[in-house]
Amino acid sequence: MTASLFAAEQGVGSKATVLLHGFGGCHDVWREVISALTPSMHTLAYDLPGHGMSLDFPAAGPAKVAAKAVLADLSQRRLKRVHLVGHSMGGAVAALMALAEPEKIASLTLLAPGGLGPEINGPLLRRYAEAVDRSEIRACLAAMSGPGTRPLDHTVDTLQDMRRRSGQVEKLVEIAAAMTRDDRQGVIPHERLDGMNMPVMVAWGTDDPVLPFTQADDLPAHFHVHHVLEAGHMLAEEAPDLIAEIIRRNTNRRARQHRQKFAAAAS
Repeated sequence: MTASLFAAEQGVGSKATVLLHGFGGCHDVWREVISALTPSMHTLAYDLPGHGMSLDFPAAGPAKVAAKAVLADLSQRRLKRVHLVGHSMGGAVAALMALAEPEKIASLTLLAPGGLGPEINGPLLRRYAEAVDRSEIRACLAAMSGPGTRPLDHTVDTLQDMRRRSGQVEKLVEIAAAMTRDDRQGVIPHERLDGMNMPVMVAWGTDDPVLPFTQADDLPAHFHVHHVLEAGHMLAEEAPDLIAEIIRRNTNRRARQHRQKFAAAAS
């Protein structure tokens, strides 16, 4: 609803769950996860700024721009409170949204999120940004996945179609260059994460070749961390039923009541 920002909406449940894809992806990468969540859960799967049908969003690229854009779109949709799920770059966007407007976020589920440690596989992400033909897209997805994982045909086809749009590959190359400068990524200070009151679940593949799962080692104690054995970076495609169950479980958890009571007493 915000200019040039696209979201695919499904389901009719009372819980609104927002899904944010990773770098180089689009809303359709959540297809298998959504099928396991709907129709009992209302989902909105966004194309992040600079991706897919949100390609032309102004100043697309930085996670902060994406966070503000999705928050603005949710306000226009009159959604006062949502459950938020983000993968990789989308995880960094989700975390920034939760820090900016925590009252809007009922729960936060982060899948191999960006921004929790400086290490990042820059060469692989830059290769992925430049991938155009099916064989190279498939090879990049396989390289980002766990051992023995075969990328889904419909995912490869969707990403190839997306990259055929004029200016898409150039935008991805631009974003990748900024995101992986010196093969390091920006980091959200962990002391800021400690102030989050909503339920937070972090899932990470133990064979992630893009972002090392050890970046989850020093997270705040109230974050629930789930290590997905033998999985790589592409969790929504590699283990959609498990990811749907993790999302469902986290949306049923309660906020940190003691933190809320303390905040109320101090105000």
